Amino acid sequence: MLRWALVFLVVALIAAFLGFGGVAGVSMDIAKILFFVFIVLFVVSLIAGAFRGRGTRV
Repeated sequence: MLRWALVFLVVALIAAFLGFGGVAGVSMDIAKILFFVFIVLFVVSLIAGAFRGRGTRV
């Protein structure tokens, strides 16, 4: 998911450089949404891993 956020960020930067403001804005919005979804899922997985722990080995 982070890879897709970076891809949309690069597309937005290239589109802005070439003068396509609408495409750049939409791509930047998608990149922001994907980045924040990635951050939320990352934090949730860290919390779940902390609560689960390692367990005992037999």
